[in-house]
Amino acid sequence: MTAPATPRPCSIADALGVVGEKYSLLVLREVFFDVHRFDAIARNTAAPRDVLTARLRRLVDAGVLEKVRYNERPPRYEYRLTPAGEELRPVLLMLLRWGDRHLKDVPPTVFEHSCGADLDPVAVCRACGEEVRGRSLTPRFQVPGWTAAGPS
Repeated sequence: MTAPATPRPCSIADALGVVGEKYSLLVLREVFFDVHRFDAIARNTAAPRDVLTARLRRLVDAGVLEKVRYNERPPRYEYRLTPAGEELRPVLLMLLRWGDRHLKDVPPTVFEHSCGADLDPVAVCRACGEEVRGRSLTPRFQVPGWTAAGPS
């Protein structure tokens, strides 16, 4: 009998545990569009209410969103980004860019940057300012016993 495989230690896998489900990302899209209330998020995502409730709870528990009371009687809440949630904005912008390029004939939403141009986001190196491309990256594995090929 073979031992169960140990997955590669990976921050991508950990992040997907928080935001790697369709409705979690669509909730974030709505909050980025300044839609904060449950009914509006449900309408705009078409998420089943029970699924949406679970996704919102997971995002709050993970520190991506915070639940803020906006009405006392009856108690009503809205969802706001935390600093950790705000850091996901570039992730969604890059997903939007990929979807526009590969899945749509006409982009459904275009963001205008403060400079006046339509946004076409790219990842750049903070140190040198160059655009990040596949061949410009070299992984350095920090977990002992792991290489690009897997466990050593």
